[in-house]
This record gives sequence, C-alpha cells and structure tokens, in this order.
Amino acid sequence: DESQYKPKLADPSLGGLKTTSTFVLEQPRCVFDKVQGDIVIWLVVAVPEAVPRFNNSVGPGTPERAFQGFPTSAPAYMTLNTTLLNYPCPKPPGDITVLRVGSETTCTKDKKRPTCNGPLPGPGPYQVKFLALNGSEPVAETSWSEPITLRTARPFSSIPTTGSGHSAGMIALTAILSILFAILLAGLLAMLVFWSSDTCGGSSTFTKPEMVTVQRYNTHHVYDQPAARL
Repeated sequence: DESQYKPKLADPSLGGLKTTSTFVLEQPRCVFDKVQGDIVIWLVVAVPEAVPRFNNSVGPGTPERAFQGFPTSAPAYMTLNTTLLNYPCPKPPGDITVLRVGSETTCTKDKKRPTCNGPLPGPGPYQVKFLALNGSEPVAETSWSEPITLRTARPFSSIPTTGSGHSAGMIALTAILSILFAILLAGLLAMLVFWSSDTCGGSSTFTKPEMVTVQRYNTHHVYDQPAARL
C-alpha cells in the first residue's frame, strides 16, 4: 500500500540540513504503525530519472540496489534499514527524530556493504521514499519526496571581491604606520646611544676643581679697661 506521506527535510531550525554530500530527513513516525507483521523499513535513494520505473521487487543488497554502483550501474540504492520499533508513535519527548543520509564514510568502496549509507556523489537532485518489506515482499511504501539538491562548493574565482578597495586602503595605512613606528624606534635608539656615551664620557674626565681662597682673620681681643681712678 502506498501512503500519502511524503518524506521531507527536517526542521530548518536544526541547521546543517544539507551539505555537499549529505542531507537530513524527518523520521517516518506514525506512517507504518498500521502495517501488520515483522516488517523492516528501508530508505530508497534514487535519481529522478529512475523514479518512474522503480521496481519495489528488486531487493536491497542486489547489484541493482548497491550504493557502490550509484548512480551509474545502480540508479537507486537502499539503506538505513530498521524495524518499526525504532519509529514509535507517538514520538516520546526528547527523542531525536531525524535521519542523516550520507553519513558513513568507511564503507563507500566496500562491496560487501551494498546497503552503505555513504556520502552522496554529487549535488543531485535526489528523490527518496520509505519502503516496508516483510521478508522480501513489499507491503507498504510512502510517496516519493520532492527533488533534493545538495549544496555545492563555490570556486575561489566566484567569491565576490566587494570591499577590496577598503582592504587595500587598510594595507597602505598599516604600511605607513609601520614606517612611522620604525622611524620613532630608530630615534629612541639614537637618543639612548647618545645619552649612554655622554654619561660614560663624563665619568672618565677629571675636572680640576676651582681654587677656593679662604682669607684668615685674626681676632683682636678687647680687654675691659679698669675704670679711671679719681
């Protein structure tokens, strides 16, 4: 059975929803809760050209669904398999309810891991859906998502040069200030050298002191004369 649920990117408030090789989806909570049996839920990632002719009967792990062949020999691959227990409904408070597609880097070229959740090979676009299997039998699925295009790395030549004149002015100002600082420093060093040599010269030159003449004075004692006799 096909559900009307359409996979979508997680809440933008989380940040980092799309990189150059990954994207983040909401988990399909309360989507397969009415499906009976011991089911396994898979995520299907496909290029848009493969969506109209996608065959649910081609199982995961086969060469036609191997990540290592995507998107050349395998226009779609299946990954992130889990049981319904990992998608409880309703969502318990505090649960992380997102899936990052493309987060595994160790199995990219490992053909023994055809269901690898490896980095996506380019910006896309890609379309995804969830497919529930009971053994090898498809029992439920969602609709395909809208095309998802990843971010692309910007070449250096495309980076705008707005403000380059301001930067050049700042460089010129910095150069002028550096020259002035060097001149000031040279002047201070010259003053220190001059002061040092002057101090050393003053301490090694003997200056003859001026002669000081001290005049000697003889003190004349005045004796009291006896009173004139009458």
